[in-house]
Amino acid sequence: MGIPIPMGAIGKLGIPGILLVVGIVVLSSMFGGASQDPAAAPAGDPDSELVDFLSFVLDDIQNEWEDIFRLSGMQYERAELVLFDGYTESACGGASEVVGPHYCPLDRRVYLDLGFFRALSERYGAKGDFAQAYVLAHEIGHHVQNLLGTLGEVQAMQGSGRGDPNELSVRLELQADCYAGVWGHTTFQRDLLESGDLEEALTAAAAVGDDRLQGASSGSVDPETFTHGTSEQRMTWFRVGFDTGDPAACDTFTGDV
Repeated sequence: MGIPIPMGAIGKLGIPGILLVVGIVVLSSMFGGASQDPAAAPAGDPDSELVDFLSFVLDDIQNEWEDIFRLSGMQYERAELVLFDGYTESACGGASEVVGPHYCPLDRRVYLDLGFFRALSERYGAKGDFAQAYVLAHEIGHHVQNLLGTLGEVQAMQGSGRGDPNELSVRLELQADCYAGVWGHTTFQRDLLESGDLEEALTAAAAVGDDRLQGASSGSVDPETFTHGTSEQRMTWFRVGFDTGDPAACDTFTGDV
């Protein structure tokens, strides 16, 4: 199994880069609080079950990427997970409900607002533990992009003034969706999936499509402002990763997406 596209493929697009913070979407959480260690939720914490689950999923995702990197003769370096309610600080600036779940390449940490998962389930109808796992797997996908140099090359292009930054952002996000699907494929191979799990992930991917979110918030859709991809695109690229289990299939930088 190979690591995906050569970094030179990005240059073919002629598109400048994105912001340092790359995330799944912007959804609002409803309360404030501090960051917490995902491995040690406080006793009596209503989110303790979710924290324990995300800690397990984080280890599982990164164990699988370690194997993938090793088979390609590379070394995987682990990301850290910061869970918070409302607001915390990161090396990329403030992490808040406005930013939503995101990966910061400067400190190699994933920041997840626990309130996001409530909104994902209650407001956007994406319920279930595999929907939650998809969110984390997507953000680790950005970490993989960072380790492979994709994010660095994109940032280097940012100063060139060539192309449309939104288009490159969409391609990066869709590749992260595909990488999430690659991990999902491993869970299928290991008989960890239960009936309905794949549908939960696809529902979550659809829920955070630019067209779905714009339509729900304003009643109109403007493709020129898309930064993450449509619901259909996000589901499609997750399925590419899930069906193939091959990161090399996650080439969102060549041709149409």
